[in-house]
Amino acid sequence: MQKPKLGFWNIWNMSFGFLGIQFGFALQGSTMSRIFETLGANKDEIPLLWIAAPLAGLIVQPIIGYLSDNTWHKNLGRRRPFFLIGAILSSIALLFMPYSSEVWMAAGLLLVLDASINISMEPFRALVADKLPESQRSYGFVVQTLIIGVGTWVASNLPKWVNDTLEISNEAPSGVVPDSVKVAFGVGAFVFITAILVTIFTTKEYSPAELAQFDDAEKEPEEKKGMWETISGTYALMPLIMKKLGVVQFFSWFAFFAMWTLANPALTSHIYNAPKPDVIEFAKTTTDDNGELITMRDSNDEVVFLNDAKALEYKQQDKSYNEASDDVGSKMGIYGLTSMVFALGLTFYTAYNSINRKYIHMASLILGGLGFLYMFFIPGEPDKLLISFSLIGIAWGSILSMPYAMLSSSVESHKMGLMMGVFNMFIVIPQIIAAIGGVVFLQNLIGEESIHAMTIAGIFLIIAAFSNLLITNKKAITYQPSIDNE
Repeated sequence: MQKPKLGFWNIWNMSFGFLGIQFGFALQGSTMSRIFETLGANKDEIPLLWIAAPLAGLIVQPIIGYLSDNTWHKNLGRRRPFFLIGAILSSIALLFMPYSSEVWMAAGLLLVLDASINISMEPFRALVADKLPESQRSYGFVVQTLIIGVGTWVASNLPKWVNDTLEISNEAPSGVVPDSVKVAFGVGAFVFITAILVTIFTTKEYSPAELAQFDDAEKEPEEKKGMWETISGTYALMPLIMKKLGVVQFFSWFAFFAMWTLANPALTSHIYNAPKPDVIEFAKTTTDDNGELITMRDSNDEVVFLNDAKALEYKQQDKSYNEASDDVGSKMGIYGLTSMVFALGLTFYTAYNSINRKYIHMASLILGGLGFLYMFFIPGEPDKLLISFSLIGIAWGSILSMPYAMLSSSVESHKMGLMMGVFNMFIVIPQIIAAIGGVVFLQNLIGEESIHAMTIAGIFLIIAAFSNLLITNKKAITYQPSIDNE
């Protein structure tokens, strides 16, 4: 028996929680490097400070995938308990993040935030395979991408909107995150939990007994194994299609990690000529117990500047940096908007027409790579970032749908949660390599300017594009329409 096809609004409701998840990811991606710089981190240290995010994914994703495959709650079902737990923890982390007073606090909260987001996110990927027949899976993943695009665009624009519209200041004393960012993270926490609750209350899951009746169910029950034995066995017996898609994912996610971690310092400096000012250059200094140079502070813990002129100069430069950072975040939101448009177009097209997933993904990644490379050629022209991020958004829309659609067509449905979790190894490993120095090392091979991190991102995305030629599995490549032409 085939799973029944679902209507658009059923698929929309089951995917709506991704709006909240993407609010968390987008605020993290557009603002975390700014927070680290505000708290005193050097730009070359920023990728390493982000390492908590991919480490959390490497550990959490396969475990949550296994647990969600083997969970059934009489009220919340199979995947929804994990949506709820992750949403509560993520919302708490979002609320506290902008109140960090030290770099290590922000890095620690980033670990909590990313681990919590992953608790919610991986079961969402598996829910598409649980609920939809094979003919609708690309359609389902594309709808998820549509919602992710909305979340990315809105959340990336939040700090700028809060400052411009609500007139909440984007300036703050040295070492303090501006109020506009604090309010944006508070809004993000509210949207996260609310969007997840919409999916929980509007989506019914199939019970294990119901799933067993469908054609894509496991034909002969396997011997039950422990969690660690199952996960390690899955790694060892990884399907060939997953390995080939893993090559594509490796280069794709290395590129996007470079963007999330270094776009703010790269673009504020290269495009806006407004780098984060180093307060040491403007203030009276002393040395700490380790002999390191630090700023002198008064009884109110405020920086003591060399003179009034230096204080004013620092404030003006910091204001320029914060305004540039707001605009970089807003421009980054464009990649969410264009990924949404891409997903919407693909949703309508795939409803009636077959597609070649491999070539769509390859073309999309090439366009994204060109978007990254273009950034180097537009110093002093921030409006042209709209072109760059529009092209990057096409790649992002494809990254969030095509690989998962190709994989879900080629693995057993009863292991979908675990497989999605293991597959994300190819997302987190390139990010870990980039974080421990990979992206800074490669950037410095081209030149010391931080904009070269975006050049590396472009090169890697184009390599990812041509890696699609490795994929030859016809079932994975070919997608048939979800609505029959009559």
